[in-house]
Amino acid sequence: MDQNMEKQRCGWCGTDPLYVQYHDEEWGKEITDDHKMFEFLVLESSQAGLSWSTILKKRENYREAFAGFDVEQVARFTNEDVERLMQNSGIIRNRLKITSTISNACCFMQVQEEFGSFCNYLKSFLPEGKIIVNHWETLDQLPASTHLSDTISKDMKKRGFKFFGTTICYAHLQAVGYINDHLDCCYYKNNLSSTAVK
Repeated sequence: MDQNMEKQRCGWCGTDPLYVQYHDEEWGKEITDDHKMFEFLVLESSQAGLSWSTILKKRENYREAFAGFDVEQVARFTNEDVERLMQNSGIIRNRLKITSTISNACCFMQVQEEFGSFCNYLKSFLPEGKIIVNHWETLDQLPASTHLSDTISKDMKKRGFKFFGTTICYAHLQAVGYINDHLDCCYYKNNLSSTAVK
């Protein structure tokens, strides 16, 4: 088989090496670890109104700025930390997004306490708790949101989460592998490992 055919990808990742690596190694792989889940939640909520490639390029800066995505440490951030982060040119210096990341960490921990893990919480919305596998032939068939993302984002809003509307929620579900939206022609659709690369 021709190698290019074998490794056909979803067109959205283009040819940017960082984007291609993200598509091949992470996007759509089921996450079962809350630490990784929180990382994606931070990045997705920071992405609101921006391109995902912009956030990917700043990912390591976010990791350093937000205590290695340690949810307990982030939840303890103070106003002084907010001011420190507002001076950090390596992240998106949006005060509302920064303060929301901190408050979202507190909400995240409350969900963990109630459901055992945030992963359990998200899976409680899935049919029989199972990953949803969609079958799309072209990128324009992919929805920006669904009834499922509407339901989850509304519940998260009730729980205090911010910057996590239905569109961001759907993107999050795709990223963490709870919805497999790789195109049917994509080599990686049926070659996903059980957990995302750390």
